[in-house]
Amino acid sequence: MGLNWQGVFPALTTKFTADDKLDLPLFEKNLSAQLEAGVNGIILGGTLGESSVLSNEEKFDLLRFAVDKVAGKVPVIMNIAEGSTREAVKLANESEKCGGKGLMMLPPMRYKSDHRETVQYFKDVANSTSLPIMIYNNPVDYKIEVTLDMFAELVDNKNIQAVKESTRDVSNVTRMINRFGDRFKILCGVDTIAMEELMLGADGWVAGLVCAFPKETVAVYKLTKTNKIAEALEIYRWFLPLLELDIHPKLVQYIKLAEQEAGIGSEHVRRPRLTLVGEERERILRVIREGISKRPKC
Repeated sequence: MGLNWQGVFPALTTKFTADDKLDLPLFEKNLSAQLEAGVNGIILGGTLGESSVLSNEEKFDLLRFAVDKVAGKVPVIMNIAEGSTREAVKLANESEKCGGKGLMMLPPMRYKSDHRETVQYFKDVANSTSLPIMIYNNPVDYKIEVTLDMFAELVDNKNIQAVKESTRDVSNVTRMINRFGDRFKILCGVDTIAMEELMLGADGWVAGLVCAFPKETVAVYKLTKTNKIAEALEIYRWFLPLLELDIHPKLVQYIKLAEQEAGIGSEHVRRPRLTLVGEERERILRVIREGISKRPKC
């Protein structure tokens, strides 16, 4: 049940072919770049992974493939974003059977559960598996906040171990530490405030632009955590225009385009998403290409 929730955990995109199949060779190319950069774990089937348009069969094909290719170097974590407790429990159990080493969990999808229902949902899934769990707290995009009082009711569930902190309120890092000490590991889930939250005591970074820029992401994390702030800031200030691609409704399209430009991905997405066209595509390409042209050595 142990998992070291520290370091950089890429929320990997799901690679597709032009005819809308899983592109496992391209996924492996990106995965190899992440491992070479020194990431500490990988997360599958999150927002960036286009979870809502993947079948369960595809999710577990991807999980088994990743587990095989990672070969124990880092933990492989599956995201759970379901509308029913029953389906969430089934996914948790299947993830464990397929070799997953942890779970990231959103509150119930589609139904806006109240405090009692949200806590019970997390408890039911946690009680069904031995896998360690990171709660994904993103009320901006998913409309349910996992409050400090909810976390207080989850303290006794020992496999609920971490939070992906995506409230976009950097003060929440301090609130969590003040209330719970080190009971819950805290990982920043918003690229544009990652360095700030790491400096405030966050343990890790669930990153998005790492999909295109793994070395730079790992460098910012390591430099910040070893108190080499000036060196971290130099990279972070270069990085920020790119990191801002993570906080837009089209983050999947933007980050996939960045992966393509960086040579470790493609811009293929699954409908209803469409690839970028026209002025929007040119504008995002300018940001990406300017960043690549000034890319620091890490």
